Order: sequence, then C-alpha cells, then structure tokens
Amino acid sequence: MAKAKLTFKDIDVTVNVPVGVRVIEISDKVGSGIIYGCREGDCGTCLMKVEEGHNNLSQPSVVEDKVLRENAAGRHNRLACQAQVLGDVTVSPA
Repeated sequence: MAKAKLTFKDIDVTVNVPVGVRVIEISDKVGSGIIYGCREGDCGTCLMKVEEGHNNLSQPSVVEDKVLRENAAGRHNRLACQAQVLGDVTVSPA
C-alpha cells in the first residue's frame, strides 16, 4: 500500500500514513489540536490550514465545498474529516 508523510505543525509530529486516509483519523490518534464535532463534513469544526502540500489532498466534495464557503474559509483551508491524504502534506489547526 502506498504511503505518504502527514505532518502536524502544531505538535511537530510527522507520521507515515496510507494514501487515502482522512486527516482527522490520524490527528485524533496523535493528539493534534485539530478538533471535530460530527466527522461527517456538516459542522465545520475540524477546519484546518494546509501549510504545505495542498495539491496532495483529495478534491473537496460538494458537502465540504459548501461548508468551506459558509465559513468563509481561505483557499488553503480544508475540513480534516473530509480531506484524504494523497501525498506528503503539512497541516495545522485553523
């Protein structure tokens, strides 16, 4: 299975993860400051900033895109519960 490096800037931790894993699944395990509510992309609580590797995440779904617009999120913000890791990426809480 392909792997990628996922770095959490807030806690200075980098982990090797399987390609396709959602950021929230790993942030929860390593204790990052990215918090969440619903894990379904509806609440927007898990808004994160993509510091590096924005193109190494899955494209936003229709649901995620709607929540990002409703929260006036910047172009490098994503929902950790929706964003799947496709390559090396560095994130932090928004």
